Amino acid sequence: MKHYAGLDVSLKETSICIVDETGSICREMKAPSHPEDLARVLQDPTWRLARIGLEAGPLSQWLFSGLAEAGLPVVCIETRHTKAFLKAQVNKSDRNDARGIAQMMRVNLFRPVHVKSVTSQLRRALLTARKLLQEKAIAIENDIRGLLRNFGLKVGIVGAAKFDIRIRELLDCLPDLAEIIEPLLASRRKLREEFERLHRKLLSIVRDDGVCRRLMTIPGVGPVVALAYSSTIDVPARFRSSKAVGASLGLTPVLHQSGESNRIGRVSLCGDGMMRTLLYEAAQVMLTNVHVRWSWLKAWAMTIAKRRGGRKAIVALARRLGVIMHRIWSDGTVFRGTRESIPAAV
Repeated sequence: MKHYAGLDVSLKETSICIVDETGSICREMKAPSHPEDLARVLQDPTWRLARIGLEAGPLSQWLFSGLAEAGLPVVCIETRHTKAFLKAQVNKSDRNDARGIAQMMRVNLFRPVHVKSVTSQLRRALLTARKLLQEKAIAIENDIRGLLRNFGLKVGIVGAAKFDIRIRELLDCLPDLAEIIEPLLASRRKLREEFERLHRKLLSIVRDDGVCRRLMTIPGVGPVVALAYSSTIDVPARFRSSKAVGASLGLTPVLHQSGESNRIGRVSLCGDGMMRTLLYEAAQVMLTNVHVRWSWLKAWAMTIAKRRGGRKAIVALARRLGVIMHRIWSDGTVFRGTRESIPAAV
């Protein structure tokens, strides 16, 4: 008889439920949230496990990799589907969630989630750390501006490179205030230095990556967007067609149909938020920056902007950028701005 297991993961412990083919609960227990401890429990010869369900979350990649290496049939499942299935339960608890996930495995009512490779996870960590340092440095700069404004000192428009010099000029005659602001400037300077170090590492990775260099042939797509896209998609073959990329990144509209009602709403906003934001920014640069070279893609977006407005044109262009980047990656080609080179699946 086959058995199915559901894992409800928390930071310290994981609730485990094992059911048989009929749905009867065979065993329930808790184990430390570590791959070795979970594998030790699930490799019991008493159970002939056909599937082990693990909801996507902060620890899912680490636990999935460890259980898969142990030879267990683990499946990482989509969070929204799991939430909808478990919502039918009256009482929410770790024990009941593990039971629900086990039943999902038994009846095959789930959507698997792709678990990224170690290389893609490291690249994503680099992008996240780089963005975090940048945001903290900008936050300190804004706080310094606010503090100086209380004393009638206006920083004005100044770039990141000359920000430190401008602040010292304003504080030249105010030594007491300068003593207060100096630690903030030192912290900002350190954040900027570490940000530049990570940015140089990002550029070196892109320089040696053929896929990223091909993606950067698209106007508006730079090293950050290219590396983020390659780390997000990871394996292009997991999409049946390039058009499916737009939906997976939350850039397609939501349809609500019931009886005679048929409403098309805003974009779904599901999937990777960072990648969606970067594609939106790349589309905005292509559409609004006069220095971006002209192409059939920009002309297409300009036509939509005239008919539907700039915001909708940027969203539509962001979706199409994701589709074209997938086709370029899959075909091993580069972007060409002539009308004759429009990809067939776009």
